[in-house]
Amino acid sequence: MLLARLTLDQWRSFAPSTARAVAREAADRVAGRVTRFETVRHLGAPLHRAFIERDGQEFALVPGGPVALGFDLAAWQPTPEQSADYAESLDHGFALGPDLRAHLAHVLSPRRHVVLDTVLMAVEAEELTDTPARTPALLAARGVRMPSSDEWEHACGAGADTLFRWGDTCPLDALPYGDHGGPQHEPSAFGLRIAHDTYSAELTSDRTAVHGGDGGESVCGGYGTLLAWLPLATANRNPSMADFVHGPEGEDLCEDFTTRPVLTL
Repeated sequence: MLLARLTLDQWRSFAPSTARAVAREAADRVAGRVTRFETVRHLGAPLHRAFIERDGQEFALVPGGPVALGFDLAAWQPTPEQSADYAESLDHGFALGPDLRAHLAHVLSPRRHVVLDTVLMAVEAEELTDTPARTPALLAARGVRMPSSDEWEHACGAGADTLFRWGDTCPLDALPYGDHGGPQHEPSAFGLRIAHDTYSAELTSDRTAVHGGDGGESVCGGYGTLLAWLPLATANRNPSMADFVHGPEGEDLCEDFTTRPVLTL
């Protein structure tokens, strides 16, 4: 089969034996081996997870096809608790709009529909060893590449249309950093350790976006509880952090940034 054209709906429809065979074919394509296979529940239906190791690095199979990305603000309502928490941030001058909806419109990517290829994406992000500008060439020498922003969002959310990959709410009685029992520590639906640490700042091929965290800025800055969690939102592109990363200051701080290698099938 043409692995790159495998859709999420097809992947869901496979019996476990068929999905395992597809995973083995993907592993063969990249000279790797299947290390784990499991089936979980996601969005009310079974979803397979396949993990492939190549050159000591573990990748998860991320099926593509037609997918919806971004966040639909028009269909979302904040809880009273979220609105109250945001109002406190607004009072302290840390908000980007008069209400939470306006703030989210500034930092989240809009709802849209795209078509993506199936890829293998690293389960763990890795630290950059050189500047963001030189990183693509270093990855290419290993036979991998940076993900696109669309690929990152899909790998994180796996079809969920909620604010965070685990739902629309987050704990408002604890900050994400140091909250060892929070939902951010669960793997994504595809099995990735992603959007789990606001001190992380994952780069993609899109220079206007930073995913999965903001380098700890929101936590250290005392922005408020909800705003401290928002860097983990699936569609959050952290535009101010992206400007910093790709500016003159960011070029000298490569060790503070990460990326998530992708193997093309």
